[in-house]
Amino acid sequence: MSSAPEQEAEKEGRAPGSGVPAQGERAPGGGLSAHPSTVLNGTRRTAPVVPVWPGAPTPLGARFRVGPDGVAGTNFALWAGGAESVELCLFDDEGVETRLPLAELTHEIWHGFVPGVRPGQRYGYRVHGRWDPWTGARWNPAKLLLDPYARAVDGAEGNDYTSLPPEVYGHVRDWPQQQVADTVRDDRDSAPYVPKGVVVHDDDDWADDRRPKTPWADSVIYEVHVRGFTRLHPDIPEELRGTYAGLAHPAAISHLLRLGVTAVELLPVHQFAHEDHLLRRGLRNYWGYNSIGYFAPHAAYAACGTQGQQVGEFKRMVRALHAAGIEVILDVVYNHTAEASELGPMLSMRGIDNRGYYRLQSDARRYADYTGCGNTLHVVQPHVLRLITDSLRYWVTEMGVDGFRFDLAAALARSMHDVDMLSPFLAVIAQDPVLRRVKLIAEPWDVGSGGYQVGAFPPLWTEWNDRYRNAVRDFWRGALPDVRDLGYRLSGSSDLYAWGGRRPYASVNFVTAHDGFTLRDLVSYERKHNEANGEGNRDGTDDNRSWNCGAEGETDDARIRASRRRQLRNLLTTLLLSTGVPMLVAGDELGRTQHGNNNAYCQDNEVSWVDWGLLDDPGWRALFDLTSRLIALRHAHPVLRRRAFFSGRAHSADGLRDLAWFTERGTEMTERDWYAPAATLGMYLSGRDIPGRDARGVPVTDDSFLAILHAGDRPASFVLPGPPWADRYEVVVDTAREQQAEAPGVVHRAGTVVEVPARAVLLLRVAG
Repeated sequence: MSSAPEQEAEKEGRAPGSGVPAQGERAPGGGLSAHPSTVLNGTRRTAPVVPVWPGAPTPLGARFRVGPDGVAGTNFALWAGGAESVELCLFDDEGVETRLPLAELTHEIWHGFVPGVRPGQRYGYRVHGRWDPWTGARWNPAKLLLDPYARAVDGAEGNDYTSLPPEVYGHVRDWPQQQVADTVRDDRDSAPYVPKGVVVHDDDDWADDRRPKTPWADSVIYEVHVRGFTRLHPDIPEELRGTYAGLAHPAAISHLLRLGVTAVELLPVHQFAHEDHLLRRGLRNYWGYNSIGYFAPHAAYAACGTQGQQVGEFKRMVRALHAAGIEVILDVVYNHTAEASELGPMLSMRGIDNRGYYRLQSDARRYADYTGCGNTLHVVQPHVLRLITDSLRYWVTEMGVDGFRFDLAAALARSMHDVDMLSPFLAVIAQDPVLRRVKLIAEPWDVGSGGYQVGAFPPLWTEWNDRYRNAVRDFWRGALPDVRDLGYRLSGSSDLYAWGGRRPYASVNFVTAHDGFTLRDLVSYERKHNEANGEGNRDGTDDNRSWNCGAEGETDDARIRASRRRQLRNLLTTLLLSTGVPMLVAGDELGRTQHGNNNAYCQDNEVSWVDWGLLDDPGWRALFDLTSRLIALRHAHPVLRRRAFFSGRAHSADGLRDLAWFTERGTEMTERDWYAPAATLGMYLSGRDIPGRDARGVPVTDDSFLAILHAGDRPASFVLPGPPWADRYEVVVDTAREQQAEAPGVVHRAGTVVEVPARAVLLLRVAG
């Protein structure tokens, strides 16, 4: 039981005897100074007056420019709705802080121009206002706050800590009564422990850059982690491994070119923070889905420095990839921030205007959480929507990127509560002259009620199609009751996307992603093995739809190992022959394993890094060669990357259709066949009936193909269809073979019964 004084203190939101003021009061010494001051090691001393001219409320952030009378300096502008006052805090190389009041207020934007402040200057803000968590007000000027518009970040918190210091919390983190801890204000200074923004000089017009502008239908996406892809690469200098410069290195780009991908989709590169529960377990956030700076490239991925140099290094990486014909797509996390729930740290937006930036529950102490990460950005608010769209345009126009994949995009499409495809976010994107031209990929779900929205996003958007993933995994592990769903997924998922002018490339097809098993683990494990994450193997999904081919984990059994490699060939071949946009995960083409960990978000080590030594193994090298060959085949044949859905109708007197489905008897599928249990499906793609014309108006034509997919555990006899489909067929790919060079050149006459080995794909080209 608390004593009476302690009970009274809890009501007032202060720590008894600790000097923490009551709710609504300011921290001792936290009011605006009449003159600038400096603070070193907690001691404030008077400093020479630094002039702060009025400046301008736009653009937001810190922008170096020439001011009045030709004086160079930096304009600072911060939206802080509801705040009582704002201090700009400048830090020198020794950490000495100079606080300058921003006296100008225009439409809730505090602004000022500081002459003499140049690129490389570190800065932050202290924002004054009421402390009243019961109404969502959480201003605390003792906490240094990162500018949401900071172009670079230095001194990112958590890199050298075994836990987050208590000073970085706006409330008393270790308050004895945890049920009210978030209501007790902590007045300790956080400046020594939190990241600072860095003033950056924007002087790049990209005149020498040539964007690849690969059409959606021609795209092959490669999901890459900047650090993990290059960390172990033997041909990249050690000092560049794990960095933007490492990804720009010729050795890294050479692999991408040999593979044939057209775009890299980078896991989050916005500045992110590490969660306290990971630091306490000696781990770090590896994936980066914990953003705190939407304009700043993550500083830890820079080889050349963190005081603005990371910006130039990122731009040089983009240029190098563009020069190789490879687009850059960013995985972006605008649905939540690293400040987490009401018990999380105060790093930026929470202290600027908690009620303005975040969705709150009816109990305003609590956050609406549609993300599973503790908070959700309030995208309906105009200034939040502006923050997101300003950030997106910045990465396109000033950083050179070509598109975005939006993490938990359904959370961004929510109006006040429900997911709304006419929401402000989607409406703004649709009319924006910059953003509507780039690649837009939705992860079309969140964790809230009604959040699963696969197939529902409007035109301009493509979507991660998890129904494709599930159907292909289930087919190859023998868990599909029939082949109806597989037919839809192979042919572009018209049941999901054939509306509103959408095209087959609205479906981003994938079998694996960063989240879940690697491709090798998908055929090696039936259960997750996440013990290294320190969460008792409770984290990560249990719905893996995997099959271990007869043994759990690595084995010396040659038969099982051969079966697994065949399954890998089957999965990759299925993916790269399917209509839509294929997405591969870096390392899957090499047989990368995470040893059964299906949630390696905190494994910044060999578990997650690409093992380039696999290329020295002839078996894994053969898998890379097959993947590269399949991508080349896709690039060479427009029938494999159609820009319009199949009609399934005959367009000529001979009855040949653009798409036909066959049973193993060589007969076309009937409605009864679609509903009957089956492990075999034949898909005929006609190159004679491709809608559309080339740039000169010539009709597009191509070879025709027959793909036979057989997931049964015994060989199947398949009758090759005769006229009008074909007279002869040439084998192009046979996944039963370890070395594919042996397969091409074998020709079969129509009507021939070919034996399809157990669990294999045959791709045949119509000959003659």
